Amino acid sequence: MRLPLTGGCQCGTVRYQITAAPLAVYVCHCTECQRQSGSAFALSLAVPRDALAVVDGAPAVWRRELEGGRIIDCLFCGDCGVRLFHNPERNPRASIVKPGTLDDTTWLKPVGHIWTKSAQSWVPIPNDTVNYEAQPPDLSRLIEAWQAQQAK
Repeated sequence: MRLPLTGGCQCGTVRYQITAAPLAVYVCHCTECQRQSGSAFALSLAVPRDALAVVDGAPAVWRRELEGGRIIDCLFCGDCGVRLFHNPERNPRASIVKPGTLDDTTWLKPVGHIWTKSAQSWVPIPNDTVNYEAQPPDLSRLIEAWQAQQAK
């Protein structure tokens, strides 16, 4: 992984860059991520929000209320519809980038799985990763696991 990380939507209208090291990469199996991705899960790349900048185009925003009243802004390309990243209201220091939108995805290796109680039965969940049945109280264990993985 080489900084800055760059990425964008499928049609190229919106481009972004990340200038600081990611905090963690993990897999989310919640039913909302399944619906949003059109798949069994979605990858998430937590990054410092102040290190993420849109450098071309202007993403559209959909403000969504999650269970328990949490609010998240979902940013996506208004032309092709690709979801780019999320800004959770309860954690203004982090953004959750959809890492499939990165230009280089070869270095991605998730350190954990969240919302495993919603995982499709045919998706194996490794026992040697940081796993949560639902929403973790914070990302600290995932961040620690990511830092340990990167130090190897």
